[in-house]
Amino acid sequence: MLRYSIIFLVIALIAGFLGFGGIAGAATGIAKILFFVFLIIFVIALISGKKVL
Repeated sequence: MLRYSIIFLVIALIAGFLGFGGIAGAATGIAKILFFVFLIIFVIALISGKKVL
């Protein structure tokens, strides 16, 4: 999931550089959501001591 977050971040950076503001904004939003979901799952895995994914 962290991989997808990084991919969307790279897409957002490239789209922003090329001037596609709407696509860059959407990709940034998706990257943020995926990163926070990954972070929550990671914390749950640390607390429980088990492999979640």
